[in-house]
Amino acid sequence: MQEGLLSTYHEPLRNRNLTAWACSAILVAFYVDLYFFDHLEPVARALHLPSKWTLYGLLYTIAMCVGGYFMLQKHGNSRYHTLRTASLIAVQSLLGFLLPLALDFTGRPAYYFSYFFPLKYDILFPGTLKDMPVAVALWFIFGSFVGVPLLVYFKGKRAYCSWICGCGGLAETFGDPWRHLSSRSDRAWRVEQASVHTVLALVFVMFGLVVGDAYAADGSALREVAEHTRSFYSFAVGAVFSGVIGVGLYPLMGTRVWCRFGCPMAALLGLVQKFGRFRISVKKDMCISCGNCSTYCEMGIDVRAYAMANLPIKRASCVGCGMCAHVCPRGVLRLETRADPGPQGSIDVWTVDL
Repeated sequence: MQEGLLSTYHEPLRNRNLTAWACSAILVAFYVDLYFFDHLEPVARALHLPSKWTLYGLLYTIAMCVGGYFMLQKHGNSRYHTLRTASLIAVQSLLGFLLPLALDFTGRPAYYFSYFFPLKYDILFPGTLKDMPVAVALWFIFGSFVGVPLLVYFKGKRAYCSWICGCGGLAETFGDPWRHLSSRSDRAWRVEQASVHTVLALVFVMFGLVVGDAYAADGSALREVAEHTRSFYSFAVGAVFSGVIGVGLYPLMGTRVWCRFGCPMAALLGLVQKFGRFRISVKKDMCISCGNCSTYCEMGIDVRAYAMANLPIKRASCVGCGMCAHVCPRGVLRLETRADPGPQGSIDVWTVDL
C-alpha cells in the first residue's frame, strides 16, 4: 500500500478503522434524518431560518469553509489550490447559500444559480420554466447547453467540477482527509462507467417523459409514468445516492463517490472533455513510480500507470483538481489546455505555481 504524503494512512480517521466507521455512521444518520424526517425543522425555526434545507445550506457552507481552511494548511503553498478553494467557497457562500436565502426571505423562489441541468434535473422541466422570470430561465438554459459545455471544452471538467460545483466543493474541502480512499481497481472503473451513464440516461428518459406529459392530452397515461419515474429518481438518486451514500461514506469510500458513480453532470461533461483541449501532460521518462499521484487521485485514476508509460491523461472522469501534479516530487505532471497533443501548445495559466 502506497502511504503517500502527510501521514495519509496513519491517522485513525483516515484509514477505515473504528473512528472512520463511527464518523461515517454519523454522516449517514444526518442525511437520513435530513431527507426522510423533520427533526431539523425546529432547529431551523429556532435560528429564524425558513426551513431545514436552509439550515442544511448553512451547515454545508460552514463545513466547506472549515474544511477549506484545513485543506489549505496542507496544500496552500500551491496558488492553483488556493484559488480554486477560494472559488469553491465563494460560489457556495454567495450562489449556494446567501442569494437563495435572500430570495427566500423576500418571498421569491430560491434558485441555486451554480447548478445546471442535468445535475439539477428538474430545473428545465416545462412546469418549472414557466414560473421563472425570463432572465433566470435564460440563465439556466444557456448555462446548461452552451456556457458550461463550452467552458469544459476549453478548460476541462475542472472548470465546473473543481471550481464551481457545490458537490465537488464539499469533496475538495470537507472531504480532503479521505481523498486517498477512492478505489483504483479495474472493477471499480467498470462499475463507474456503467453506473454514471445509467444515471445520465435515466435523467434524459425522465426529462423526455415530463416534457411529453406537459404536451399530452388530459388523462394521458404518460403522466403517471412520468410521476413514478420522477419520484423514483428523487428518492434513489437525489436522496440516497447523492446524499446518504455520496457524502455519508466519505470516510470509507473516498470523497467523490457521487461524482464518480452517480453524477449525470459529470458523465455528460466527461464526454465533452474527451473531445476538448484539457489534458494532464507527462514529462517523458521522469516518473520514479512513487505512487503519490495515484494515492491522492480522488477519482480513482491510476495516474502512475500513465506516467510510467509516458502517456498524457485525458480521462473523462478526471476533474482536474491538480492534486496529482501537486504531490509529484519531480514535477512530472502538468495540467494543460492544447488544441492538439503535439509538443507545441498553450500552457494553461491556471497551472502557474501548481
